[in-house]
Amino acid sequence: MLPRFIPMDAEGFYYPGGRPPAYTVIEINMMQGRTSVTQKALIKELFSKIESGAGISPVDIEVTIKEQPAHCWGFRGMT
Repeated sequence: MLPRFIPMDAEGFYYPGGRPPAYTVIEINMMQGRTSVTQKALIKELFSKIESGAGISPVDIEVTIKEQPAHCWGFRGMT
């Protein structure tokens, strides 16, 4: 899985007052089926890797996982 980044100019990015410029929002779209334990592990790993790699505190990171059933996805011309 390759991540896709959608950069935004600072002027076009709303963030709550008091947050630093490093404030980061991550949205993950995935098929349903992974356990809540797996999803929580992913979020914790993101917090850890982003803090160690980019120096962004977990306090300044928001992660949202959006799940859809498999029938809502299409890959390589197939549903």
